[in-house]
Amino acid sequence: MTRAVFLDRDGVLNHAVLRDGKPHPPADEEAMTIVAGAADALLRLRARDFRLIVVTNQPDVARGTQRRDVVEAMNAKLRAALPVDEVIVCWHDGDGCDCRKPKPGALLDAARRHGIDLAQSFMVGDRWRDIEAGQRAGVQCLFIDHGYTERQPEGEFVRVESIVGAAEEILRMTRPSVEQLKVKIFADGADRAGMLEMYARPYIKGFTTNPTLMHKAGLTDYRAFARSILDAIADRPISFEVFSDDLAEMERQAREIATWGENVYVKVPITNTRREPAVELVGRLSNDGVKVNVTAMMTLEQVRAVCAAVKDGAPSNVSVFAGRIADTGRDPVPLMAEAVAILREAPRAELIWASPRELLNIFQADAIGCHIITVTNDILKKLSLVGKELDDYSLDTVKMFFDDGQKAGFTL
Repeated sequence: MTRAVFLDRDGVLNHAVLRDGKPHPPADEEAMTIVAGAADALLRLRARDFRLIVVTNQPDVARGTQRRDVVEAMNAKLRAALPVDEVIVCWHDGDGCDCRKPKPGALLDAARRHGIDLAQSFMVGDRWRDIEAGQRAGVQCLFIDHGYTERQPEGEFVRVESIVGAAEEILRMTRPSVEQLKVKIFADGADRAGMLEMYARPYIKGFTTNPTLMHKAGLTDYRAFARSILDAIADRPISFEVFSDDLAEMERQAREIATWGENVYVKVPITNTRREPAVELVGRLSNDGVKVNVTAMMTLEQVRAVCAAVKDGAPSNVSVFAGRIADTGRDPVPLMAEAVAILREAPRAELIWASPRELLNIFQADAIGCHIITVTNDILKKLSLVGKELDDYSLDTVKMFFDDGQKAGFTL
């Protein structure tokens, strides 16, 4: 069985029209505006394997104040803008049918047709009718509270501010354990002891390193370090990077590094320091059987170019520095989700969420369907905090501040 998120339409996915504090549908397709962030929110839910089903009451058609073809045009606009699987409409007025919310008939019928596990599903709405329908169907409910001057929902539900907040809450409530994650965690570092420690953990599926990390670790012999790591780790992917700024020399280094082991991926930067693109080099290496890891990427244009270069070649990694994108004040999640979609054209290429800044990035990468995330030991040490109750974490923080104050011997 699958799971679903049932969604009301007006006030949830598109803006409702307020009259006297109460919501109404927009007049027509032109007047319909999609809620900001709705598309990205639904993409994240879809990446977590939720079926997305819109369930909407449109009684104005039965009342004669709206035409059916106008409503269907609005639904077509919604489906063109958002990744929904189905739009179910109740056209009736009054309580003579089973499909008009707050009755649960539309949800129950969709569950039968799609094989949906209602106990693992959700309803997102902005009116009491939505929430009661969800409760009667046996799904978990989230109420987008716009402050309408009408009856409020009763019973158990989670109050949120928007579809974006609802998606965040659903993802939080269904967040998998580390063992259940689909995204592969690669350890990022150049400390041999630390790498071997990570190798002992079965959830570490591969390794990456780079010249900067090697320099910080005090390494001076590149080949000797790589050989020592590969002698100990022969059954998981490991990426070693070229360090020349000349494209011809990059290619020579890449071809040598590739001979060090079957599990070796060669990291090649997307450009050199003179902005000379390495895409042609990457394509040549990939088509010659070299497993490349194209690194230091930050734009969708770069992803598209590399996708075209490697789609017919050897297995490859496309490494987008999501953490550095976030450092510029941009949200990397929508960009990374689009990169996942682009790489469907290159089935042997895997997207890497590189340079994460916090543990949350692991779950964000998993939610959008990213294949790999590289994680440093400092972040991996926080895995024990996953699922920790926030009240308990708050108390731990207070205790830390108190203990440090006592150790410092402060007086006033």
